[in-house]
Amino acid sequence: MRPLKVGIQLPEVERVVRWPELAEMAHTAEAIGLDSVWVGDHLLYRDRGPNPIGPWEAWSVLAALAAVTKRVEIGPLVATASFHNPAMIATKASAVDEISGGRLILGLGAGWNDTEYRAFGFPFEQRVSRFEEAFTIIRRLLRDGHVDFTGRFFTVSDLPLVPPPRRPGGPPLLIGSIGPRMLEITLPHVDAWNAWFISFDNSVAGYLPVRDRVDEACGAVGRDPADVERTLALLIAFSDAVGRNAGREDQPIPDPIPGVDPGALADTLRGFADAGVAQVQLLLDPITVGSIAALEPMLAVLDG
Repeated sequence: MRPLKVGIQLPEVERVVRWPELAEMAHTAEAIGLDSVWVGDHLLYRDRGPNPIGPWEAWSVLAALAAVTKRVEIGPLVATASFHNPAMIATKASAVDEISGGRLILGLGAGWNDTEYRAFGFPFEQRVSRFEEAFTIIRRLLRDGHVDFTGRFFTVSDLPLVPPPRRPGGPPLLIGSIGPRMLEITLPHVDAWNAWFISFDNSVAGYLPVRDRVDEACGAVGRDPADVERTLALLIAFSDAVGRNAGREDQPIPDPIPGVDPGALADTLRGFADAGVAQVQLLLDPITVGSIAALEPMLAVLDG
């Protein structure tokens, strides 16, 4: 009876969280009935305090989560296509989907944080053009099991996906962008799209024009909007919130949705469901085992 799927994003750079705590968070998410667990895919920030900070590498964490969970869907929110060779991303995704028993959702994006690009030596220019080629290789390899591609930036020669993927056609694809060109590239092929809370003011009212814009983009590429699932990342704050910078330094952070009252939070999520949202990923402030567990009463109200 749940009107939409509810997941959480694990900590990124709020503090250093060691693997035992990350695993406990994932186990808690499963135990209370959440639907999914997500990780960000970044490598380095220099704008979040006096010292550089970064999270654990996303694909390594996803593989570990796949092994220690049994039910929840898992995924990157979203995997930066330019951090790895695209054929390698498809291979990693296939392996994580196998380990998880077919629970991976492959979120993809073009990246934006030039700090990590410069530090790691990744090319930052023409990211969308590079993404277009990478996306073609990734989806063809996962869905067709074979790719042969020659482009401006990437060349893949007579490459099979072996071992064969657990699910024919590979895991579902999600695009983490609402940019016009990114939508044009991906909407003919993806199963879902995701918007980050900053882009719609963390509210149903702010989401509606974004939804309409993406629906129009679907129509422009000949895709029925109903065939592309809508998902949103929402910022939720509890009474002991410490502040969570989850955007670019130059972007204002909208007000979080209060998480203290389970009934009120459930009503807010129902409002998103009524607007057509199929899944939300909650960014909790603070993000702790306790704050994840505190969602259980809300889920009971939502299910009721």
